[in-house]
Amino acid sequence: MAALGGVPVIILKEGTQRESGREAIENNIMAARAVANAVKTTLGPKGMDKLLVDALGDVTITNDGVTILREMEVQHPAAKMVVEAAKTQDKEVGDGTTTVAILIGELLKHARELMEKGLHPTVIARGYSMAAEKAVEYLNSIARDVSEKDRALLEKVAITAMTGKLAETPSHKVARYAVDLVLSTVDKFDGKTVVDLDNVMVEKRVGGGIEDSELIRGVIIDKERVHQNMPRRVENARIALLNVPIERRDTETKAEISITSGDQFQLFMDHEKEEIKKVVDKVIRSGANVVFCQKGIDDLAQHFLAKAGIMAYRRIRKSDLEKLSRATGGRLITNLDEMKPEDLGEAALVEERIVGAGPMTFVTGCKNPGYLSLILRGGTQQVVDSLERALDDALHAVATAIESGRLLAGGGAPETAVGIKLREYAASLKGREQLAVEKFAEAIEVVPKTLAENAGFNPIDKMVALRSKHEKFGSTYGLNAYTGEIVDMWDIGVVEPLRVKVQAIYSATDAASLILRIDDVIAAKKKEEGEEKEGQMSGMGGMGGMGGMGGMGGFPPGMM
Repeated sequence: MAALGGVPVIILKEGTQRESGREAIENNIMAARAVANAVKTTLGPKGMDKLLVDALGDVTITNDGVTILREMEVQHPAAKMVVEAAKTQDKEVGDGTTTVAILIGELLKHARELMEKGLHPTVIARGYSMAAEKAVEYLNSIARDVSEKDRALLEKVAITAMTGKLAETPSHKVARYAVDLVLSTVDKFDGKTVVDLDNVMVEKRVGGGIEDSELIRGVIIDKERVHQNMPRRVENARIALLNVPIERRDTETKAEISITSGDQFQLFMDHEKEEIKKVVDKVIRSGANVVFCQKGIDDLAQHFLAKAGIMAYRRIRKSDLEKLSRATGGRLITNLDEMKPEDLGEAALVEERIVGAGPMTFVTGCKNPGYLSLILRGGTQQVVDSLERALDDALHAVATAIESGRLLAGGGAPETAVGIKLREYAASLKGREQLAVEKFAEAIEVVPKTLAENAGFNPIDKMVALRSKHEKFGSTYGLNAYTGEIVDMWDIGVVEPLRVKVQAIYSATDAASLILRIDDVIAAKKKEEGEEKEGQMSGMGGMGGMGGMGGMGGFPPGMM
């Protein structure tokens, strides 16, 4: 509300909430920090899990940062920015989401301290941006090279990414499987190494233990054959990949058939049978002995296919069909009339096996021998889901390491090194940004502090020991969360992709700066369902209603 000549002028709708100035900034910082604190205890190999229950009562147990933030369904707009930053981190590099969230919270905490001393939010944001650029520059200078040929190092990357997410045992074969899967999708494009994780196939099945997880050189389809009389096992498979249904074609126009006798009905049924048999014969003539169909297969068609000794599957996902196409060399068929023998894929064996509580189909010995698939096993659905999230982190970490070709030590080592370097950088600055750079150095050390705290150690003592080691021996020393010792992370194999750290710094800095620069929050009143319908009706008849208001005289004095 504003005043104009003593008459109040209302510029916002009734029910609209507004926060401005220091109050708005304070509330935004509090909301963002609340989200950061919610995931803080999950960081590191000794991080705790969260049990999340959704509106349907489904339970998720995880310490994966982005999963927790997604399930929380936060409402505050500033808190949503933290969630979006974590999602961006997950989309870009697939790991480091918890680091982003807690770093945003810490940057905002220190920004609040600077504001209390009189620093303007834009000065703080500028200082943070300068510090971020310097931090990334320094991280690039201490990173080490890695390539797809350094398998032992890539396995360490996978183990580091999975540590603390159920599959933390260094000897666990799932970490090795993650490296195998990524290496099977490595390609060269314009002189650059590219990894396409969309080509990775992972299936889950409850039953057995984690150690029962198996890597298959081929494709796994979570389906069973459509007819029990079909063979369970086909050697030297000739595979038809269909994007069309195997059934009688419907007429393009509506038609009615009048049947007045049993003979006419029999003739009609015989005609239907012949039409379906013609469709099936097209598949048989192609030489296919295995069929994967994206759409439906008629019951009668199933009978004819089984009689011909053909193994058939229906309702196959399009993504699975595409993977089968890449693995077997088959072409996706959209018209049965044009199907030829050369369109078929090839595999040494297609076999249906019982895995856990149900059947799954394995296509092995494919034309493309480099195609791999993984089946994850676990005692409960929560265990399998948690293992899948851990594997996803490992896959992205290894893929990022191969694409960027650069690695850093883990265990809080890079954050400690950056903190030391930024304090030196801050001393060389003359403006007020110096204070913001110093606070950035303090904020980034939240990572080793949190690692120590979550592992049950005193964070102050461990930070003092870390800085001492860095001053004496270099930037690769970090905290061993299991023993509490400060050791060279390269020696114990705790390594992370450079791009994960760089993206985390940029995402956190951008989100924190954006939140700091907001000094006015205007929230419209949420419409109830009845109000929405009423608004739609008034909108439809709004033009007629204007006449009854006597022009502008229908508004109260001073309303805009």
